[in-house]
Amino acid sequence: MATHYAWEELYAALPTCSLCGLAGARTHVVPGEGDPQARVMFVGEGPGREEDRTGRPFVGPAGQLLDKMLAAIGLKREEVYIANVVKCRPPGNRVPADHEAAACLPYLRAQFALVRPQIIVCLGATAAKNLYDPNVRITRDRGVWQNKKGVWMLPTYHPAALLRDEGKKKEAWEDMKKLRDKLGELGGT
Repeated sequence: MATHYAWEELYAALPTCSLCGLAGARTHVVPGEGDPQARVMFVGEGPGREEDRTGRPFVGPAGQLLDKMLAAIGLKREEVYIANVVKCRPPGNRVPADHEAAACLPYLRAQFALVRPQIIVCLGATAAKNLYDPNVRITRDRGVWQNKKGVWMLPTYHPAALLRDEGKKKEAWEDMKKLRDKLGELGGT
C-alpha cells in the first residue's frame, strides 16, 4: 500500500480498502474531516453507529460533546482535523484489534503527512497506544504532553468515556486548557 497520497488519492483508496475484516460490515468508510491544514488533529478509536451511517467522524453523542469541548477553548470543528485509528466501524463498537489498527495506520500516517499538524490530541487509550506508546494507560498518562518527531501529542479521555463517567469531565477540561495554552505558546489561538 502506498504511504504517500494526495488527498484525492487517499479518499479514493479508502472506500475500496479490504485490508481487514472491518471492511465487510461497514456501511460507509469514515476517513476524517476538517481543515486540511489544521494546526490540531484529533484522533479517536474508530467510527460508531452514527459515523458508519453518515461517513463522518464524531457526529454522534461523543462528537457533539467534542464540539462543545472545542468551543469551550475557542476552537471550531472546521478549524481542526478529526480522524480515527480505524476507518471502519468495529462490530458492537468494540476496541479495534491490533491487526485492524495496523491495517489502517498507513492511512492515518498519510493524513498526518498531508495535514502536518503541530499538535495531535489522542482521544482515548486506543489512539495513544497506536500513535506513540503501546503501554499507555489513559487514566495514568492523560494530560501529559509528549513530543514525537516535532509534533506535540496530548492523550486525554475519549468523549464517549466522559458520557459514561461524568466524573472524568474535570480532568478532560484540564487537558483542553493545556491544549489551548500550547496553541498559544506555539503562536495562535
